[in-house]
Amino acid sequence: MLVLASVSDRLVDFAVRVIGDLGLFGVYVLTVLESACIPIPSEATMMFAGFNVSDGKFPLWAAVVVAVLGELTGALIAYGVGYFGRVDLIEKHGKRLHVSPAKLQTADRWFARHGEATVFFGRMIPVVRAFVSLPAGVARMPLRRFIPFTVLGSAPWLLAWALAGRAAGDNWRHYRHYVGYLDYAVLAAAIAGIVYLVLRRRNRRADVETVT
Repeated sequence: MLVLASVSDRLVDFAVRVIGDLGLFGVYVLTVLESACIPIPSEATMMFAGFNVSDGKFPLWAAVVVAVLGELTGALIAYGVGYFGRVDLIEKHGKRLHVSPAKLQTADRWFARHGEATVFFGRMIPVVRAFVSLPAGVARMPLRRFIPFTVLGSAPWLLAWALAGRAAGDNWRHYRHYVGYLDYAVLAAAIAGIVYLVLRRRNRRADVETVT
């Protein structure tokens, strides 16, 4: 646990240095990295960006717009890796990763039915949000659906943390230590929701089979 905290602190320090040196472009770079599956915590990025807003370095709307563009850029990179790496995934690493053509077809069907909700809500779930673009690319989710729902899912998350950073002001780093607990709570709630939906779906199937 101490090791994870130390790594997290170093990542926060890195984010602070990048934004301190590059300003809004630093916000863009960090959100691109985070959305492309590199573990740069967007919470810390946006809280420090919010602190800069409170300090008059740049306006709130600019921080959020730049961050959304960064998230979309990184998401498209991850999407492209999944999209163009699909054949390689099956032919070279499918057995090792337990990914069969049948499983990919299942993913295709899932994203065909629930792709918008998966991408939209996935962008608001800690940990998951950084990786949701990969399976969307593997499943070949159409970009005309992937792009708008990535933007719509990212914007409220980024805005919320920027507002939190602006409200915290100079104390943003102190409050940032509590972010991890909130992340765990959101992640636990998301997992509980998924388990509930899966169990409910199974129960419905069982009821239908019993009737027939």
